[in-house]
Amino acid sequence: MYKPLLTADDIYKKEFKTGLRGYVIEEVDGYLDQVIKDYEGFEREIERLKKELEAAKATAPKPEERIVEAEAPVSNPSNYDMLRRISNLEKAVFGRPHQENQ
Repeated sequence: MYKPLLTADDIYKKEFKTGLRGYVIEEVDGYLDQVIKDYEGFEREIERLKKELEAAKATAPKPEERIVEAEAPVSNPSNYDMLRRISNLEKAVFGRPHQENQ
């Protein structure tokens, strides 16, 4: 598992040396404060996800306990069966055909 090189506390305690043309300390501190907030948020989210994963593992059935559902046999209807079904549907929708030779 990946372990970050820095913690929020490491970032907070970091001191930068200033030079002749150094950075504005307040700007660096403000930026690092944002980075610290992100780190803290990531650490909270990682812990939450670890707990969620452990809970899911605890409630998940073991492989040997899983019930395998039997698959329904696949029927392969013939063309005759299909035509008979279509004919029955047409009769149900349109009624019986009118006989002219009565």
